[in-house]
Amino acid sequence: MPRADTHAMSAHLEEIARAVAPGAHAVVVLDGAGWHASNALVVPPNLTLVPLPPYAPELNPIENVWAYLRANRLAISIMDTWDDIVSRCCDAWNFFADDPDRVRSITNRDYAKALRD
Repeated sequence: MPRADTHAMSAHLEEIARAVAPGAHAVVVLDGAGWHASNALVVPPNLTLVPLPPYAPELNPIENVWAYLRANRLAISIMDTWDDIVSRCCDAWNFFADDPDRVRSITNRDYAKALRD
């Protein structure tokens, strides 16, 4: 998406909601971006938004993802065009996202563990 705003966030939440198993409910952890708390934000019924407290990046799992990508997939890089930047970032993200164990190990937070039967 070309912008990070309420419309984009609503579309993003709709995509997340489609990936949730039928009958399940998902929690989405959010930082303090203004569009995360907009009254116009459309939240699908199978999602619950959990805002993090302000000034607490250590609680935000995505901070570790960005650090991992910068250190392991995007470091020491020179990209000549916008398309090169987008392509390189997409490749880095897909490398990360294609390994559920990596995702789990980097984004794990004790406060976010769900109880299982």
